[in-house]
Amino acid sequence: MSDTPISSFDQLALCNPLRKALSGLGYQTPTPVQASAIPPLLEGRDLLGCSQTGTGKTAAFALPILQKFSANRKRPARCSTRALVLTPTRELAVQISESFRDYGRYVGLKQVVIYGGVGMHPQIRACTNGVDVVVATPGRLLDLIGRGYLRLDSLEVFVLDEADRMLDMGFLPDIKRLLTLIPQQRQSLFFSATMPPTIAKLADTILTNPLKIQISPAATPVERIDQRVLFVAQIDKRALLGEVLKEAQTDRVLVFTRTKHGADRVVAQLVDGKVRAEAIHGNKSQNARQKALNNFRNGHTRVLVATDIASRGIDVEGITHVINYDLPNEPESYVHRIGRTARAGNDGIAISFCAPKEKSYLRDIERLIHQSVPVQDTRTYGVSGYAPSNRSTVRPPRPRQGRRRMAAA
Repeated sequence: MSDTPISSFDQLALCNPLRKALSGLGYQTPTPVQASAIPPLLEGRDLLGCSQTGTGKTAAFALPILQKFSANRKRPARCSTRALVLTPTRELAVQISESFRDYGRYVGLKQVVIYGGVGMHPQIRACTNGVDVVVATPGRLLDLIGRGYLRLDSLEVFVLDEADRMLDMGFLPDIKRLLTLIPQQRQSLFFSATMPPTIAKLADTILTNPLKIQISPAATPVERIDQRVLFVAQIDKRALLGEVLKEAQTDRVLVFTRTKHGADRVVAQLVDGKVRAEAIHGNKSQNARQKALNNFRNGHTRVLVATDIASRGIDVEGITHVINYDLPNEPESYVHRIGRTARAGNDGIAISFCAPKEKSYLRDIERLIHQSVPVQDTRTYGVSGYAPSNRSTVRPPRPRQGRRRMAAA
């Protein structure tokens, strides 16, 4: 591997379909974990990554897998898979699966996401003819294997993501059982945000002569950002968003949702309320994303609704507000999201809606940024909320005098 610093995806030996997908998503410069991991993974090395979420590690392992399978196409055996990505939670499984779909949109490989809490039959149907990539949580995966709907004896690549969370959630017995079902000859990738002795011991049983990398995210929020959180029921978020956007200072607003369908629903709601809004996410064509971004940049569109996967290409001056309609399940994503405002010496406001089921996400965010996010009373906007324990509410500050205003979109 060359010692030349990697500053562009063009320097990586990725096939044209992958480069086309990355360009459409606005990816230009690899993150440190991507620059460090992708070249050796393309060579077939095992990898031990001490890397937190928000560092770009999903692309770091997804792109080499897609590249490998694109170059060596074979039809997976019935009820089998060539790659398995094991994750601790449903939310993370869905997010990783969407990333594989977005990165591999021009590659033409088959994948399925497997998790519990939903009907099993669509997952069974997807596995029947064999798939290239399975992204799964342990419980449902073992259920399908036990019923004979999926085999791992043809596995070529095994990825264990967020190993420390896996152990915290009691999945170690499931992981050990799965290890008995996969071939000894395979490429293995192991990611964990922390590396205590139990995690290191598990890694030793999975990996062979691995490359070791340790990447820490830049996770300090911009000091000029006025952060607030509003505790609101999920069903009341629509009304709250409408009221927030009535404020005079909301000139150019970036709204984040957790899913693509959620982004589309928010846009439909805003358009119905006569607010000029567009969505940008992985299901949109490159031309549609670029058009939406240009409309947002030139002020024709007042509100841009985005998912994390599409947000890296958003670099627009004058964003007055970032609104987390859904709190991210990865705390580092919060830092990247709110950093879209308060640029070029301007001030900015970041408002987060927190439903009862998202309180754990807020705790993770506050732990990462080493501060509590001030709570704003939802009654400020005439919307009922709920009172979180041990939190006091604050009224929003008056707009700063002399703040640069743009023409209302």
